[in-house]
Amino acid sequence: MTTSTPPRAIPGGVLNVITPQSQRLVMSRRGSTVWRVETEDPETEKTDAYAVKVGFPSETHAHTALAPSREAYILRTIRTNVIHDGEWAEGTWSVQPWHSGPSLYSKWGPHRAPGSSAVPNFMDALSCAAALSDLHRAGWVHGDVQPAHLIMSESGATLIDLALARGRTVPEGVDFPYRGCLVHYEAPEISRSVLESGTAVPTCESDVYALGASLMISATGWRHVAYPDEAPREVQRQAIADGPHRPVTIPGELGKLVNAMLMPSPADRPTAAEVCDALCLAL
Repeated sequence: MTTSTPPRAIPGGVLNVITPQSQRLVMSRRGSTVWRVETEDPETEKTDAYAVKVGFPSETHAHTALAPSREAYILRTIRTNVIHDGEWAEGTWSVQPWHSGPSLYSKWGPHRAPGSSAVPNFMDALSCAAALSDLHRAGWVHGDVQPAHLIMSESGATLIDLALARGRTVPEGVDFPYRGCLVHYEAPEISRSVLESGTAVPTCESDVYALGASLMISATGWRHVAYPDEAPREVQRQAIADGPHRPVTIPGELGKLVNAMLMPSPADRPTAAEVCDALCLAL
């Protein structure tokens, strides 16, 4: 569980769409509280799990209050699952199916162990690239690809946390500018634009870069660019903008592919679909 701000309780509006039998706090930080809520059908005794996201203004960003409803709108355009959202006193909330499984970073933990010579699973990398390719094909750019947003289950990878996604029209009432994502996975052009203007336009190419950086850190423990953890965001972004990225030490074909995904020029990177094709050929 991650907590850095007082958690917000589940709003009353949520109780109009689900009846919690149990709830567990998962995260509360940067203007977002997330609960894992379980419900039970009294007739079938079947248990379902949901993610309840509660948005509110953070110390640095007011738009976090709108994020749950913005994500809910995007999810309804690409998934058949029932997604609910609404407003509460400090912002918006959403209810969506819970996706079970470890993150990519957690699943690849053994590869980062000292002395490990294991090669990361190609099928894991392929399912991550396929999830991103499917999103791009649906007309959306994720804008915040990172290992924690790649949930690995037996059926493959699921990309979660789409609140920052761009590509198709979003209702004005829940929309807000894109001001970058978690810096550890930003492409150079995104960091450069945020430094210059305060905003950026994420692209399919910047998503591919972020996926490459996610695969790299999950397999090796190293960020794509070196900078001090305690450095201000501006300093971190400048290091990314100036480059170059660290050498990719993942062995074999996967390492070559990740290196291509981290090319400085967006035009030189493969598409997510091409990453899938290359991984299929390497299997």
